Amino acid sequence: MIKLLVRADDLGYSEGVNYGIAKSVKEGIIGSVGVMPNMPTVIHGLDLLKGTNVCLGQHTNICLGRPLTPPSLIPSITNENGEFKSSRDYRQTKEDFVVLDEVILEIEAQFHRFVELVGEPPRYFEGHAVFSANFFKGLEIVAEKYGLKYSGFSMDGSPVKIGSKDIKFHMDSMKPDYVPFESLRTALENAQKDEYHMFICHPGYLDGYLLKNSSLTLPRPMEVDMLCDPKTKEWINESGIELITYDDL
Repeated sequence: MIKLLVRADDLGYSEGVNYGIAKSVKEGIIGSVGVMPNMPTVIHGLDLLKGTNVCLGQHTNICLGRPLTPPSLIPSITNENGEFKSSRDYRQTKEDFVVLDEVILEIEAQFHRFVELVGEPPRYFEGHAVFSANFFKGLEIVAEKYGLKYSGFSMDGSPVKIGSKDIKFHMDSMKPDYVPFESLRTALENAQKDEYHMFICHPGYLDGYLLKNSSLTLPRPMEVDMLCDPKTKEWINESGIELITYDDL
């Protein structure tokens, strides 16, 4: 069978996002959820998921809100207000301004916060929204130090090894005219038997904080609808697709 891991990122981003993720876990096909340990609403999100068997990972965040590390120790990734530099700052600067030793401090602080919140280490380990070589290297270093399952990202569509499996990534939510189900169907239409695929989503409902801080808005509730639609589940079953989590990699 084709193996499909459907992942939701951004738990803790805002209450609206948390509600959308929780619905997508309880009523939909989300089996793995990325937690943002530094965000003020992360406890709210985790409370909504109590009683589920969802696979929780660390969605390490260095571009939104305040860090867990004193800003004076990580000046390369914080601004004059003591907050993280924004994702726009990263996109607008060609040079990788992230200092490796500094970002490792914050990655590790978020790891310890995750363990404090969840009661166990993250079952997978990756990063949010920032394409920085030093950020990725820092994630790999911390993952190796603590024996965590690092989930890298493919920029060219080639498979990435996670655990013992090669997995193909699909994430279209930022593309114009995005239709979640059509994107999922297209991603798997030529999949071969026993291949592993990951479809990354950002389900959520819109609230004031999200509208102020994120460029990804309308696709979030659209994804909630698709993930919870009985027709999506029917298509998965009829297509011979097996839903998995990071625990299966």
